[in-house]
Amino acid sequence: MDFPEVLRLTDDRLAAFQTAVAAAPSLAAPVPTCPGWTLSDLIRHLGLGRREWAAIVAAGPAATPPPEPVWTAPADPAAWLAESHRLLQDALLAAGPDGGCWTWWETSESPPTSGAVARHQLQEVAVHTYDAQMTAGTPQPLPDAVALDGVDEFLATCCTGAHGWPHGPVTLDYRAVEGRAWRLSLTAGGVTLDRSPAGPATATARGTASDLVLALYCRIPMTALTLEGDAHQFDVLIEWDPDE
Repeated sequence: MDFPEVLRLTDDRLAAFQTAVAAAPSLAAPVPTCPGWTLSDLIRHLGLGRREWAAIVAAGPAATPPPEPVWTAPADPAAWLAESHRLLQDALLAAGPDGGCWTWWETSESPPTSGAVARHQLQEVAVHTYDAQMTAGTPQPLPDAVALDGVDEFLATCCTGAHGWPHGPVTLDYRAVEGRAWRLSLTAGGVTLDRSPAGPATATARGTASDLVLALYCRIPMTALTLEGDAHQFDVLIEWDPDE
């Protein structure tokens, strides 16, 4: 997707988030997919994230991120979240897709640019919209365009890099019923992503793109997908901390 489309879809998901919040019984309602959080906590997390990334993008290339925003409970959480969202969208528009900035994905295939931030933040809002919808009792699949990009974005940003896989080499395929496929190859030399996989994999997960994204973000169990091969390797990947 191009940059304007990513921003448009993020606006759409934020609107869906607000709709789910309005339909929930109260801001004190527990969020089933975020144990220990209430809907108020979810709004706080999402709003502070918008403000933090707005400052990061506006700061441009940097070795470290700027200070985190200070939380002050707003009188109108919906209006505060809308303002937070607008701050980030405006910062992204001002920087453009190629503006450099600090990112936490240091060695992944995703670049340290505002375009990559926009792409990741679309998924942040989309998954948390699902969380809010679960709270309101109205869960909906992620839109196809968001979900298809979401599988690719998660694997490229959160998985690839010079992380030495501490187990034997494995290949894990993620296949969407919409016709896209991705393969993670995990070796002692690092993790790479192939978007046109051929031949058998160690294990394969099949499902809608939405379900693949929700499984990657641990909103639904991997067993909700159709699994083939040595499916235990998906659990090993989820439990792996490359920084240890």
